[in-house]
Amino acid sequence: MTPDQMRDASLLELFRLEAEAQTQVLNTGLLVLERNPTQADQLEACMRAAHSLKGAARIVGLDAGVRVAHVMEDLLEAARQGYLRLQPDNIDALLQGSDLLLRIGGDAEWADSAGQSAIDALIARLQGQPSAPPHSTLELIEPVIPVPITPAAPLPEPMPRELEVPVVADGAAETRDRVLRVSAERLDLLLDISSKSLVEFQRIKPLTDALSRLKRLQASASRALDVARESVLDGSLDPQAQAMLGEARQLLGECQQMLAGYMADFDEFGWQGGQRAQLLYDAALASRMRPFADVLAGQARMVRDLGRSLGKPVRLDVSGETTQVDRDVLERLEAPLTHLLRNAVDHGIESPQVRARQGKPEEGVIRLHARHHAGMLLLELSDDGAGVDLERLRDAIVAREFASSETAARMVEEELLAFLFLPGFSMRDRVTEVSGRGVGLDAVQHMMRQLRGGVRMEQRSGQGACFHLEVPLTLSVVRSLVVEVGGEAYAFPLAHIERMTRLQHEDIVQLEGRQHFWHEGRHVGLVSASQILQCAEGHRDEAGIPVVLISERDTCYGLAVERFIGERTLVVMPLDPRLGKVQDLSAGALLDDGRPVLILDVEDLLNSVGKLLGSGRLEKVDRSGRQGAGVQRKRVLVVDDSLTVRELERKLLASRGYDVAVAVDGMDGWNALRSEHFDLLITDIDMPRMDGIELVTLVRRDNRLQSLPVMVVSYKDREEDRRRGLDAGADYYLAKASFHDEALLEAVVMLIGEAQG
Repeated sequence: MTPDQMRDASLLELFRLEAEAQTQVLNTGLLVLERNPTQADQLEACMRAAHSLKGAARIVGLDAGVRVAHVMEDLLEAARQGYLRLQPDNIDALLQGSDLLLRIGGDAEWADSAGQSAIDALIARLQGQPSAPPHSTLELIEPVIPVPITPAAPLPEPMPRELEVPVVADGAAETRDRVLRVSAERLDLLLDISSKSLVEFQRIKPLTDALSRLKRLQASASRALDVARESVLDGSLDPQAQAMLGEARQLLGECQQMLAGYMADFDEFGWQGGQRAQLLYDAALASRMRPFADVLAGQARMVRDLGRSLGKPVRLDVSGETTQVDRDVLERLEAPLTHLLRNAVDHGIESPQVRARQGKPEEGVIRLHARHHAGMLLLELSDDGAGVDLERLRDAIVAREFASSETAARMVEEELLAFLFLPGFSMRDRVTEVSGRGVGLDAVQHMMRQLRGGVRMEQRSGQGACFHLEVPLTLSVVRSLVVEVGGEAYAFPLAHIERMTRLQHEDIVQLEGRQHFWHEGRHVGLVSASQILQCAEGHRDEAGIPVVLISERDTCYGLAVERFIGERTLVVMPLDPRLGKVQDLSAGALLDDGRPVLILDVEDLLNSVGKLLGSGRLEKVDRSGRQGAGVQRKRVLVVDDSLTVRELERKLLASRGYDVAVAVDGMDGWNALRSEHFDLLITDIDMPRMDGIELVTLVRRDNRLQSLPVMVVSYKDREEDRRRGLDAGADYYLAKASFHDEALLEAVVMLIGEAQG
């Protein structure tokens, strides 16, 4: 067989898969052996992994792979037999050999050409030859039972992976899981079909309720016929009519019996079908679930290697590796976990000298714990390092001009730690290969939000930091609070809701032109969900205003909705990608009755609320409630230095029902606008202290007043004067020369409507 035939593409692919599996065994075992060089089971596992790779490389004709694996096997066998004790530098060389075998499997041509020098150098290092670095020599020890090393003894070569029969313990063959490779696309299709089947069967419940109502109607009709039959027993009806009445009574009874039978069958079908649809969905979902350990492949090695490069011995301890998580969630967790682990090694763990002075073990420990809770995956990543130096953090905040020194001095720990998650923020003065660019924790927070999860940080000075991550177990379903806004159903993912409540109209207060309510010792801004989602406001329950509280760090808003529909588990249906990113929405779903529901993007909602508050166009939430207590008239501020003009305009507007306030010049008007609410500003141009153009300019620059309608009334009727007023931001320009009662009133109605409209 020629080398080209030996390197058939399919065989190389098999070797690559074999290399991925066996190098993972090597990496895991070698990290354990670094702490306990004589642990027999790990020595045995690593030696067998190297032996398997040697045999597989020989089958596919990868001579470089055979050489590397053979020398690794010799070294591990010598350690297993007790002829030498593995040192950290030996572990480095073995890990490097594991990496080389993985690369050889992925690029055979590199191994035959450019990679030869690297392979030769590694083999020399593994064999402890003089050409290797001085610190890589082996530490020989006396074996307990001297046994000659025969690494070259012929051993049976392993069969290719597809044909290899695993060795299992007696009685375990029947319980061993069988594995069948299925494409991810087919699993996704299976889950999609099963989820739709589940939703369709959930629609049976409303049909069952409708049949129950029909049964009650039939019972009522039967009672009505009985009453009618008894009322005509005196013979007032002729015999034919009485016979027809009796026949109708008999037919109705037969219908009741048939309906009862069909309902029993339908109930049984609905229950059985729903159970099977649920089992099908659960099985399809379980086929996508993978143990949390899958995302950890290579993380312990990364932590160890990074620590050694920084001169810090560090190890990663993991618990909850078998926790089951959706494959998509696992794939998207890898990047944020890597960020946090690198951050812990670089920023958290101290140097061995510092740890020794503090009475800590020289080896730092990073602990990662995974568990399920209420349909979520909870991760706790902690280290036993130095924690966060809050004073250094204050200095960094001031140095980067995020806050003044006085403000930073008043900040509590929680507020200070929040700055670590800001884009571009770093406590490092210089950029290194590991950190300093300020993208670590900001990127982690962004990726957590994309997963519909969150991250928060705790720290104890001198004792380490802890990150709490919370993400859904699967992205295919989401537990949500379904509400009604504008007559349509919308869903808030429960992970992003602080709480839900109902407000009475007297609970709402007006502060700085915005509506607030008191919640857990703080004022919370109240915003209409219908205004955010740009839909018509529907009718609310009389029992109060339903409010959903959403929050981000120290920012909290209450979104007023029309009705709470209830808590639901929704099967996520992605929006058509041709739509692009739809503002404030993340996906769609179907309710039990088949109605569509849109799942809200809470992070996007928070941004929309912020923009709306900045624009000053915030609508009141409790308009209907206040009108019930007494109709509110629209308020107009008239600013003019002429007493005659002020009084004329005031009387005209008051006669039409408007609530009118007056100001004697621009400065007086500006003070009134900042302290009270108005629906319209009418101003002259030429006034002392502050003219009308300056007043309009200030109004348009103020976030709260930007949307306030403004009318300029002036004696100046030239086109350039009109243009000057409109350019400043006025909505309407009325010349006093052509001023008459109806012209002013028509302009006011055009701008803000009737006084009580």
